[in-house]
Amino acid sequence: MTPEQIELIETSWERVEALGDAAFETFYRLLFEKAPEARALFPDDMSNQRLKLRQTLALVVSSLRKLDVLAPKVAALGARHVEYGAKPEHYPVVGEALLETLAGGLGEAWTQDVEGAWSAAYGLLSEVMIQAADSTATPAA
Repeated sequence: MTPEQIELIETSWERVEALGDAAFETFYRLLFEKAPEARALFPDDMSNQRLKLRQTLALVVSSLRKLDVLAPKVAALGARHVEYGAKPEHYPVVGEALLETLAGGLGEAWTQDVEGAWSAAYGLLSEVMIQAADSTATPAA
């Protein structure tokens, strides 16, 4: 990721956070519309889950300039997601829902450059998570 992309993410994140819980409600609504089978992986009451997502994204955004510190945390998150039932094929759908949520929340501020920055960040982070998940998965006997 370039310094310019990181700056775009940091700036746009401030606007997303200002939207409050509505942005994260939108994310999960979109996710479950795109992948209804994923709904079973989450609790009925999504309020804590929305908070966790918000906190995780805030951590990611604040750590993009320190990828060496961020990568192990993201890898651990990927390993934990195996326990939750996440599979590699879920990651592209999550990315789509995230980008659509950001686009809707940012409106005119959602430019091609902002989209490219968020797409690059998600691609990088999901790759780390999938690799960590693959390394923790138990091979079939």
